[in-house]
Amino acid sequence: MRPPPEVTLGEIRSRSAPVRYARSRFRALAWLAFDAALYAATIAGAVLAPPALGLGFGVLAGLAVSALFVWGHDAGHGALFRSRRWSEVLGTIAMLPSLHAYRLWDLGHNKVHHGFTSLSPVDWIWRPMTPDEYRVASRFRRALYRLERHPATCGLHYLVRVWWPGMVTFRSPRSQRYRASQAFVVAYAVALALTAWRLGGSWLSVVSAVVVPFAVFTYVIALVVYLHHTHPETVFFTDRREWRPATAQLSCSTVVRGGRVIEALSHHILVHVPHHVDTRIPFYNLPAAYEDLRAAYGDTIIEYRLRPSTVFDVFRRCQLFDPMSKQWYRFDDIAPRAGSRTENVTEVMRRRPRVGT
Repeated sequence: MRPPPEVTLGEIRSRSAPVRYARSRFRALAWLAFDAALYAATIAGAVLAPPALGLGFGVLAGLAVSALFVWGHDAGHGALFRSRRWSEVLGTIAMLPSLHAYRLWDLGHNKVHHGFTSLSPVDWIWRPMTPDEYRVASRFRRALYRLERHPATCGLHYLVRVWWPGMVTFRSPRSQRYRASQAFVVAYAVALALTAWRLGGSWLSVVSAVVVPFAVFTYVIALVVYLHHTHPETVFFTDRREWRPATAQLSCSTVVRGGRVIEALSHHILVHVPHHVDTRIPFYNLPAAYEDLRAAYGDTIIEYRLRPSTVFDVFRRCQLFDPMSKQWYRFDDIAPRAGSRTENVTEVMRRRPRVGT
């Protein structure tokens, strides 16, 4: 269900109590210190532990990298500090382990994704193919797209659609402004690799400390962002005249609830609707801000529990999207078979319980 046409984004924002915007420098820095300590400890284990154990530490380091990235993400939105300078300095540091250039990320995420959420001609984040696009795509494009839309290999989406074009090959008339940020990332990656080689004494130490954490982070961020904006009840728009900020921020993102530990360690990033409604809300206030929104717009917000079965179900049901009919299709639904009937996910949903209930 979408919000009524007359509801504005400003009115939706007014539902969050002013206290939800209160910043705590102590809480922000304490979480940064915790994330950084966890990352340092797991990287040390990846470098110094025996090879098999080192790879395990590399996986844990990837989770720490994800937490640091979310912290830097909030700094980039100006939700943690009043000072833009401190936000950029600390945000740049927090994003280095994920090999992200802070200024480039700010350009693509803040101005594009949040400015035009789910407007497909502009916002490329998990933009689905239409059935017609899939039918005419080459075999390679179809194969790659299928891998991106599978829960085991969805990390490819972030790597090839977001990180590579956004952090590595991006060029603009203002490229000089971004080169320093890119140079910091390259210098960090080289220094980390050389340190791992020197202390660990083998290429496997480099893999455990650099490659594995980045691969884990790429997978985690791809999965999390997919769950943020993909669900049988979310929609994408191709016509700017149909797109409205209130609909995009309230109904084109989701709230996925995990346990208290998962939500705290992930900095509540899966409680995503209040963040999209207003990016100025610090991550530690998102659960309370969500309660404010749910009291007013509970029937409009998509909420479900984080369970493996639910995640697999969303991936299975949300593979292609028709922006004209606002319906999701599965790959098998549009396979060209003589005499076959195309059945969309909306029709299937009428006969099935809601995902996550």
